[in-house]
Amino acid sequence: MAKHNANGDGPVIVKKYANRRLYNTSTSSYITLEDLARMVRENVEFQVLDAKSGEDITHSILTQIIMDEEAQGEQMLPVSFLRQLIGMYGNSMQAMMPSYLEAAMTNFRENQGKIREAFEKGIANSPIAKIHETNMAMMRAATEAFLPGSTKRSERGEGASSDEIAALRKQMAEMQKKLDELGN
Repeated sequence: MAKHNANGDGPVIVKKYANRRLYNTSTSSYITLEDLARMVRENVEFQVLDAKSGEDITHSILTQIIMDEEAQGEQMLPVSFLRQLIGMYGNSMQAMMPSYLEAAMTNFRENQGKIREAFEKGIANSPIAKIHETNMAMMRAATEAFLPGSTKRSERGEGASSDEIAALRKQMAEMQKKLDELGN
């Protein structure tokens, strides 16, 4: 459950000033991008507004935090994933990608503890390992459906037809059903 501001009535409002400083209106103090990253990890709901225009710039601030995290330590986002993600911009499937990525991340987070436990115990054929395999198959299928240029099919000059996409969606729904059954 996300934490809200001190009054409990909505997200913490952070204002970004022209001098790049971030001001947390809930604590009446200046904060850094690292503080915002910590707030995300602690499930503190916040919204970043441009102090002058009032425009919601939360998306760009979160993207900046990801860029900083990637530059500082071990990278989590593989180059191939970044290339595929960039390839989605302007693609006819672009509108579907945000909801798909959100669902995939939610599914991963829900199963994260089970997956970690299975790998720590080294149980390769456990139901949890099968969940991981299914997640990976779902990601590959989605990549093939959303990014026809990223598969070997594209080398032959073929793209994903609407029938192929429908079949992949059906397959993903079946995989999700299996995951739900394994989770229970």
